Amino acid sequence: MTKPVIADTPFVRPDVAAFLGYLNNLPGPRTHEMAVADARAAMLAMCDVADPPRGELAVVRDLTIPGPAGALSARLFDARAERAAGPAIVFFHGGGWVIGSVDSHASLAAEMARQLDLPVISVDYRLAPEAPFPAAVEDAEAAARWVAESPAALERAVTGLVLTGDSAGGNLTIVTSMALRDRPAAVPVLVQAPLYPATDATRPYSSLDAFADGYLLTREAMGWFGDHYRPDAHDARFSPLIGDATALPPAVIVAAGLDPLRDQARAYAAALALAGVPVAYQEARGNIHGFATLRRAIPSSQQDLAAFLTAVRTAVASAARAIENAKAAG
Repeated sequence: MTKPVIADTPFVRPDVAAFLGYLNNLPGPRTHEMAVADARAAMLAMCDVADPPRGELAVVRDLTIPGPAGALSARLFDARAERAAGPAIVFFHGGGWVIGSVDSHASLAAEMARQLDLPVISVDYRLAPEAPFPAAVEDAEAAARWVAESPAALERAVTGLVLTGDSAGGNLTIVTSMALRDRPAAVPVLVQAPLYPATDATRPYSSLDAFADGYLLTREAMGWFGDHYRPDAHDARFSPLIGDATALPPAVIVAAGLDPLRDQARAYAAALALAGVPVAYQEARGNIHGFATLRRAIPSSQQDLAAFLTAVRTAVASAARAIENAKAAG
């Protein structure tokens, strides 16, 4: 008799299992059952509990960026009060293009500023449903171009950009990298560094079925985000994996092993490699989507973020050297 095939049980870290046990037993509605305003408030409240405090920095200053449909709010995080000319990080927060803000991701932006020793400009792009696709895409590109021009309000001379963001912000990281490749900004994009990004809504991926429920980001929540953002799945500004990967900036990509978006991150990393783009891919085994903003609730996530930022630091230094060598060669 043929033995039945038993699906492998995924590895879940002990601190991840403890957090999921707590989260999945909370009373009340889930994200996809909430009004948008309530979901936004719930995300901010969870970050206050699940993420470490922002901590001290030399500079935490609000900025105003001219956007295509009006002024955008942003915030500068810097471990140094003053610095010589150098790269700057443009950060796009996650939240399904519907929730999230500079405030909900302040701890992560501050940690990036400290560990990378670079200024971080965190951008509050327009959110859906008030501003559906492609409003967030347009705002992200406008913000990156503004930073690249070293505006007086920034009080820093920018020599190159590092684009990064988590989840929906990881998607914006990639599509902004594509936009600035096709129409270059005042300074080059040195590195694209998306965390657990959404890259392709045109076809099914097995990780979506494997982790559809019970691992923080659910299939139903993804549907709720999509209903509000209303993207065109076959537009490369939403599904960048179907776009042209050639001549993109070097990439550092991190995925979570228990993430419904995991296979999309893997596929994007593979596409870059096939296109000849330098790429470093990491996967946080046994961890979940959103871990970078859950470092108090899931302490092992701090090591995952540190490993990611170490790879980003290496990639930025390598890209900067390559540009200098090209200039010296004439």
